[in-house]
Amino acid sequence: MPTALPDVFDYLDYRAFLSAWFQARKAANPRFSHRMFARLAKQKSPSLLLHVIQGKRSLTPATVEAFGRAMKLDPEESAFFAGLVRLDQADTPEERNDAWRKVSASRRFRSARALEGRAFEYLSHWYYVAVRELALRDDFRAEPAWIARTVRPRITKSQAASALHCLLALGLLRDEGGRTVAAEATVVTPHEMAGLAARNYHAGMLDLARTSMERFKRHERHIGGVTVCVSEDLVPRLKEEIAGFQERLLDLCDGDGARPDRVYQVELTLFPLTDARPPESP
Repeated sequence: MPTALPDVFDYLDYRAFLSAWFQARKAANPRFSHRMFARLAKQKSPSLLLHVIQGKRSLTPATVEAFGRAMKLDPEESAFFAGLVRLDQADTPEERNDAWRKVSASRRFRSARALEGRAFEYLSHWYYVAVRELALRDDFRAEPAWIARTVRPRITKSQAASALHCLLALGLLRDEGGRTVAAEATVVTPHEMAGLAARNYHAGMLDLARTSMERFKRHERHIGGVTVCVSEDLVPRLKEEIAGFQERLLDLCDGDGARPDRVYQVELTLFPLTDARPPESP
């Protein structure tokens, strides 16, 4: 029985796809080699595929097209493969987000990895997280218009509808006796995109924190911070203390028996304001 070739839509790492594709071809035909692939792709270097898989070389637009032809990818597969390469080579979060949007828009990707795509979407929109927490209120209404006028800053009905659709698909909201309520579920972001998802989440929340001084009265918010000069050796301990404080805050919130009525965001940050001390000369 011939070995099935891997489906490019099952991958977010194009090098992993190339490695799996080559291994499948090798299993089907032990004589298949990197040199043979180079001939199929009309490339001069017989080790190009190996070096790309190993991360020693990157693909250019021309070699992306040549690799697609050599692997006999159809037009949609070729476009998706090219998108994975752009995703890997993006230099900025903005470029990486743009590449991700194009990759995740593929119909066949959405079919193969719908939940992972939804998980990234959830963490990349601050109001999705807010709506999920809002569902803990006993007066929550799964109506875009109600959600749009309750969330601060206000969102559109279209954004509220998108949040509801995503949360229901992920199982973060569920129907209970005709009411939509918050549910316990694990959100798994594709590891290739976990860093960008975290960046999108925190960037959105920090933007809201910056504007909260104008949007809310002092009794509704707390803005505090300290500026300190410390040794680099102390930084891991400081991060541990912040993480521990976050856990204590969550325990306090989870153990509160009072009726919840408002969604809050707590941001704790630690970042340098200067360069480190230059290393001492030997």
